Amino acid sequence: MKFVQPVRDQEVLEDIKDFLRATNMRNYIMFSIGINTGFRISDILRLRVRDVMGSHISITEKKTGKGKRALIQPDLKRDLNDYIAGKAPNEYLIKSREGWNRPISRSMAYKIMRTIGDEFGLSEIGCHTLRKTFGYIFYYETTDKDIGMLMNYFNHSSEKVTLRYIGVEQDSMDAALKRHRA
Repeated sequence: MKFVQPVRDQEVLEDIKDFLRATNMRNYIMFSIGINTGFRISDILRLRVRDVMGSHISITEKKTGKGKRALIQPDLKRDLNDYIAGKAPNEYLIKSREGWNRPISRSMAYKIMRTIGDEFGLSEIGCHTLRKTFGYIFYYETTDKDIGMLMNYFNHSSEKVTLRYIGVEQDSMDAALKRHRA
């Protein structure tokens, strides 16, 4: 499995959202939930309409079995309300076109992410890009760059693991290499 990166450029992130909004709302909602909650794709795909009707999304992580609760940001809430209008509470949010009521597969989610990568020239993109993008934005947008809070949110064992995971360690290495003169 190759190592994927977060989307670091806010302008590219907005362009991706505009592209998805214009081409496929289901894919836009999947992408938006990922970058706004930091949930793993396996947890996003299990969400049903009823799970996004309140002010928070509460899940039990498939990988860890731990509970997690994420506030639904106002922009995402507005988009979700439009998207779920008229849908049954038990309907999967990221529903497959095959069968009556089942979510898309993880491999289909990966294909969607690869399509985004191809469209925007992003080679190191995959399903985990969503979670890493959330972490990257969270880290840089918190006033004190609270890596400890993000580490706890991700259930990581150390701050170093979290910094490497969200690409900050790579950013530091790249900046140092730019200054290096041989």
